[in-house]
Amino acid sequence: MKFRLEKLTPMDFPVYFSLVGDEEVMAMITERAIPLEEAKSDYEKRMLENQFHNDFGHFKIIQEKSGDFIGVGKLEIETLDSTEAELGYMLLPKYWGKGIASEVAGRLIDVARKHNFITKLFAIIDPKNIPSRKILTNNGFVSKEFADFDGLPGEVLELVLISCHHPRKDW
Repeated sequence: MKFRLEKLTPMDFPVYFSLVGDEEVMAMITERAIPLEEAKSDYEKRMLENQFHNDFGHFKIIQEKSGDFIGVGKLEIETLDSTEAELGYMLLPKYWGKGIASEVAGRLIDVARKHNFITKLFAIIDPKNIPSRKILTNNGFVSKEFADFDGLPGEVLELVLISCHHPRKDW
C-alpha cells in the first residue's frame, strides 16, 4: 500500500484523537485510551515540537490513493541542538500487519541519516509488543535497557547512525 508522510497541523487533531482515543491502539503505549482534554494538551505539545525542524516532528500517514488516514509516525527531537531523535509510530488497527509501520520506520530512519547532527535514534516500546520490537530490530535497532516510563514498563531500543569514535590520526 502506497502512503505519504505529512507533518501534522493544528487541523489534524481529530485524526490524532482517533488514534490516541482508541483503547486498542493505546493498549501497548499507555495501557489506556487518552481522554479528550489530555489529548488536546498533548497535541499542543506536538505542535510546538513540530516547529523545531522541518524534517523532525510528528507526521500523519496518509494512504496515497484514497487520502485515508492510516496513523502517525514521529521522528522527534527535544531541542534544535539535539543529537538524538525518538522514532515512533501508531496505526489504526485495520492497518496492522500490512508492513506499513516497518516502511514508516525505514523512511524516518532515512530522514535522520540525512542530518549529520543526529548520531543516534531511540525507540521506547512496551516489552510485550513483539511486532514493534521486530520492526525495530529488522531496521537495525538493538535493545539497550528496560525501564519504567510514567509507571509503565518500557524497553529502550537504539540505532547508532554515526559513530562518535574518530580514527587515530597517527595510524
